[in-house]
Amino acid sequence: MDRNFNVLIVGVGGQGIILASDIITKAAMFAGFDAKKSEIHGMSQRGGSVFSHIRYGKKVHSPVISEKEVDVLISLEEMETLRWLNYLNPNSKIVLTNSQILPLEVKEYPQGVNEELKKHNKNVVNINPEEILKKIGKPKYLNTAILGASSNFISIDENSWKEAIKEEVPIGTFEENWEAFITGRNEVKKI
Repeated sequence: MDRNFNVLIVGVGGQGIILASDIITKAAMFAGFDAKKSEIHGMSQRGGSVFSHIRYGKKVHSPVISEKEVDVLISLEEMETLRWLNYLNPNSKIVLTNSQILPLEVKEYPQGVNEELKKHNKNVVNINPEEILKKIGKPKYLNTAILGASSNFISIDENSWKEAIKEEVPIGTFEENWEAFITGRNEVKKI
């Protein structure tokens, strides 16, 4: 890899964004890359914005991704994706979970998020969380399934993903997390 690879994960508190970013960072390290991450989870306990920058490559000097430099944007909540349009370029891949979580004090969710995204970037992969939940069974593994779906666009070998998941998830949950990851990975391969 001649340059650093940039992954941005966005969503709201409680969706498992920090765990997902820990897994990506650790997987990149297991794959032999230098990897760094930065995260903000200010009001996450109240459903506020959460995001994490992950950069990996031969040598990473800063964990922060510059505007127009995102290779893969993983969004676990539709509206949160719009906050990061300036970080995308025409080649960026967006893995969009079609999940709508109403912010506090907002009565009606804005419509047309998907259409707006497609005006800015044609590389949108839509994930239907209900379809994946039917296959994995438990909502607490949805973030790992979305990570599996996103792994199709992140150049890290499967064994490194497996080792990172094994190391990062709570004790006793590896098998279910790994199954969720593979389910998500296979689901996107069908798209």
